[in-house]
Amino acid sequence: MRVPLPADFKTINAAPVATEDTKRRANATFVMLTRNSDLEGAMDSIRSIEDRFNARHGYPYVFLNDEEFSDEFKLRMSVLTGSKAQFGRIPENHWMQPEWIDEEKAEKDRWQLIAANVKYADSVAYRNMCRFNSGFFFKHELMQPYRYYWRIEPNVKFHCDMHSDPFLFMEENQKVYGFTIAVLEIAASIRTFWSTVKEFTTAHPEYVARDNSMGFISKDNGHTYNFCHFWSNFEIADMDFWRGDAYTAFFDHLDRKGGFYYERWGDAPIHSIAAALFLNRHEIHFFDDIGYQHDDWTHCPTNEDVWAKGRCTCSRSASFDYQSGSCKEKWDRAMWRD
Repeated sequence: MRVPLPADFKTINAAPVATEDTKRRANATFVMLTRNSDLEGAMDSIRSIEDRFNARHGYPYVFLNDEEFSDEFKLRMSVLTGSKAQFGRIPENHWMQPEWIDEEKAEKDRWQLIAANVKYADSVAYRNMCRFNSGFFFKHELMQPYRYYWRIEPNVKFHCDMHSDPFLFMEENQKVYGFTIAVLEIAASIRTFWSTVKEFTTAHPEYVARDNSMGFISKDNGHTYNFCHFWSNFEIADMDFWRGDAYTAFFDHLDRKGGFYYERWGDAPIHSIAAALFLNRHEIHFFDDIGYQHDDWTHCPTNEDVWAKGRCTCSRSASFDYQSGSCKEKWDRAMWRD
């Protein structure tokens, strides 16, 4: 049954009245790429971030979909927050497989990944999503007013109360990219990715930061890639970086190679490699104090006082940080090289 929007829908979407907690906010928004069928999981995620942080800060939300959002989705998401909520459709040219991709080759390559049991090997829609998140979400008209974003996905959980504002932390400390979990990518999904990256950095050494994070992504100063990346289902970042010359040229180079469709290049390694190479390492921040869970992997604050003050529901001993498959130790070493 279709649920009509109430006559005062705009009032439901009004921003909250400023309090001591909301007087100063960064120019920032939450963003979620989701579909109408994700409603329950999307509601769980928004309720979680509202309870743990945003009910006190009032940052807006942008929801993006490759189809039109239903009235029911808009209504049920909006009543969860007093903050402004906007719902946008992704333009087809930002979402669909480009015409210049050789579909016969792409299909053949998908079958190879299926045979190798690579997750989402047969999905063109997944590839569309990865390409959109890599090169287009920050170009959407609803994202244009904002500088910083916090990416949230359906079915995630925030385990701890947040007593400081991560957006303001990024702004005040000149941070560009923030993460909570670092993991290994599936090697079979990015067979030619690193050689393509090296083509770009060889052609454009001017974009490589002097104090970069090469030690996080390579054990041999860039000769090979160790498959580590920041898990981008959680990221807080400055869109001026994605909109800048270095990343624009980098994405265009990758996109023309067709690896999103001939292989299964993901936005996580693309964002991570760009941040690791084109930013100085101290412009990247690990948010240890944010308890976060996606699927079976959880980051829980390591500091006991932060954990207790945050009334965290996660187990510190079960945090993924130093478990098999995590790249957090490599990040630590890259940061400790001083």
